[in-house]
Amino acid sequence: MVATESRNSLTVKDNRTGKTYELPIENGAILTSDLRKIKVSEEDFGLLGYDPGFMNTASCKSSITYIDGDRGILRYRGYPIEQLAEKSTFLETAYLLIKGVLPDKERLAVWTYNIRHNTLTHSNMRVFMDGFRYDAHPMGILVGTIGALSTFYPDAKDVSHEESRKLQVRRLIGKIPTLAALSFRHSMGFPYVLPDDELSYTGNFLSMMFKMTEPRYRPNPVLEHALDVLFILHADHEQNCSTSAVRSVGSSGVDPYSAIAAGCAALYGPLHGGANEAVIHMLKKIGSVDKIPEFIKSVKAGEGRLMGFGHRVYKNYDPRAKIIKEIAFQVFEETGRNPLLDIALELERIALEDEYFVKRKLYPNVDFYSGLIYTAMGFPLEMFPVLFAIGRAPGWLAQWIEQVRDQEQKIARPRQIYLGEDSREYVPIERRPKIRPDEQKFGICRL
Repeated sequence: MVATESRNSLTVKDNRTGKTYELPIENGAILTSDLRKIKVSEEDFGLLGYDPGFMNTASCKSSITYIDGDRGILRYRGYPIEQLAEKSTFLETAYLLIKGVLPDKERLAVWTYNIRHNTLTHSNMRVFMDGFRYDAHPMGILVGTIGALSTFYPDAKDVSHEESRKLQVRRLIGKIPTLAALSFRHSMGFPYVLPDDELSYTGNFLSMMFKMTEPRYRPNPVLEHALDVLFILHADHEQNCSTSAVRSVGSSGVDPYSAIAAGCAALYGPLHGGANEAVIHMLKKIGSVDKIPEFIKSVKAGEGRLMGFGHRVYKNYDPRAKIIKEIAFQVFEETGRNPLLDIALELERIALEDEYFVKRKLYPNVDFYSGLIYTAMGFPLEMFPVLFAIGRAPGWLAQWIEQVRDQEQKIARPRQIYLGEDSREYVPIERRPKIRPDEQKFGICRL
């Protein structure tokens, strides 16, 4: 094959055959399906790209979130995260992510009204929730109850209908805090609290979480604002594990409740939504500021991990971490200073000056201080991923809508490189030889 060179193409020579191929480059990427052209013979399937964890594979084209990890930049729809955290509210940011523009006063008022009046859940949902064990993890409850919502709203299956999509978006953003608060109160054995439409989105969530015997719950404005900012910072983060799960499940044409439940399930994992909980455990394990040098030494020796530092995307200071650090001080002025904060500050100072960590570009990420704030506000560790899910819901929904409307998207179906056995003949069990320990190649076979 003779290639005609172009400035916007990649010329590849297959040394197995001597053939040269020209692959078009668009937006800094090649279509990996074009690699199929590169083959040894006509019977050959063609070349595949092998990329565990999708470290360098773009699965979609998106206009929602921009990240420059080397420069520490995060933008929603073009707006810097720093400006949104300082000047916006969570519901306004949610509107921006889903609609693509900042709302005017009238549209924001309508949007807010629609969200507030979709916070109630069907009474049967509480019966469903009561079926969970008394000590069930709140995140496990949230995964189940969000998935169950699809049975309450069968109209959600019409994902191609724009008006239906809009309705499900309002329902999901409105009901996720309610389900989250119900899951917490169930795990604590507390009576459920109904939503209060006169409170803000975040204030209403705090009321459903912490209201006890008082006639009216009045959230602390500092804590209310801090949680609202944290929701903004978590609202979207490009094609991370949970967002990829939402898109992958959503690519089958399933309703958004099932897709968002898949996102929650991915977020349940300790490597994703549980990372800030791991930071709290680490700080408690260190115990005091004077123990930090010893801990740092153990990390360098490979005997432990520095939780809350480093990020697959950011090779600079996570811009969200800078904002959260400032919010932490505001919260602790209200709640009292947590001794763990002193350990965190000193640990950050040492790590940012230590050549071992600087060389590896291990800077604080969003999880380093967020757990401290949640703890100071009275949230138990089990609620950390649930809080993450509330904030991330608008981003998941924006990504889901974008995928549904994208004509280039197909049902997710990754390829694999098969390394198993060649064709084998079935042997009846009475004629099979006894399996030796060294023959048990697959961990799943061990009894």
